[in-house]
Amino acid sequence: MTSILSDERQSDGLPDDTSLLPLLLPSPAGQLTRRAFLAESGTTGIAGVLASAPMAASVAAAAPASSNAAPPSSSSSVALNLRVNGKQHALEVDPRTTLLDLLREQMALPGTKKGCDHGQCGACTVLINGRRINSCLALALSYDGAEVTTIEGLARGNELHPMQAAFIKHDGFQCGYCTSGQICSAVGMLREAGQGAPSHVTADVRRTGPVVQLSDTEIRERMSGNICRCGAYPGIVAAVREVSLMPRAGASRRSRA
Repeated sequence: MTSILSDERQSDGLPDDTSLLPLLLPSPAGQLTRRAFLAESGTTGIAGVLASAPMAASVAAAAPASSNAAPPSSSSSVALNLRVNGKQHALEVDPRTTLLDLLREQMALPGTKKGCDHGQCGACTVLINGRRINSCLALALSYDGAEVTTIEGLARGNELHPMQAAFIKHDGFQCGYCTSGQICSAVGMLREAGQGAPSHVTADVRRTGPVVQLSDTEIRERMSGNICRCGAYPGIVAAVREVSLMPRAGASRRSRA
């Protein structure tokens, strides 16, 4: 029986039971065991690592010292002039600074929010010469000499801008994080409509005159670049609709934006 099993295992390429005995049982003196082999291999590996350490140290010592290397040069500041919320500002900015970071970090105007920082949510919307832009995508130097209006500049003292008052009246916000961008975008959008700019859902894009009355579909399309995670869209649409129907809304928008 033993020979038959042994033949079968050998024919299958498997070791015979008896071939495993030297690894499981103590071996005669002078014969290398499995445990001794593994122990010796580990010791040899550690010795190799220790032996290579002086060589690595010598290579590092031979390398040129990096402490004497000059650090990468930073961009020098550049002069920038902006008229922000009716006040002239002469600034020195890094040429890589975005308009959003300039407003928030250097000009203490935190009303403009940093949401996605990729131009996708609209929370950073401001008005440049009356036109709405995503300030997170705009280099500040690109707008040298421009007129910038942020949410802080829409009101006249204690008198709110009509769009601000309409947002409060119609509960056009919940957490409020996107609200400054929503309001600035709505003000700029109504100015665009007053100048006759069509939208994707405009029935006749050949019209050149002002859009007298905006439907809810038009308002939603034109405001689609501003995202409200709270879902306060019904109040936003109602607020924009109310302001769009105000007498001489276009003239009011141009004079206050």
